Amino acid sequence: MICEKTSDGKKLNVKLIGEVDSLNSAKIEEELLKEAEGVTDLTFDMSELEYISSAGLLMLLHLQRMMQTQGSMRIINTNEEVMEIFRITEFDRLLDFV
Repeated sequence: MICEKTSDGKKLNVKLIGEVDSLNSAKIEEELLKEAEGVTDLTFDMSELEYISSAGLLMLLHLQRMMQTQGSMRIINTNEEVMEIFRITEFDRLLDFV
């Protein structure tokens, strides 16, 4: 798993590459919760994400809850395989996909 981040103050862009699972989601969440403090625009680019587990979904839900109080969060460039995971779990109804 690679997590590339770029920020310009109020905007944080996160590109997830590989797999987000129980082995790495807690570390990613911890890092992003710190980095997202004060951010009003959080964007996840999932163009190179191959798999996301329930632990990864929970990580996104925690970040979304935080962002609801300080700005917005959206997910872009989700491939069809990963989008199917969001659909099956009905996370496609909870998160903002562009």
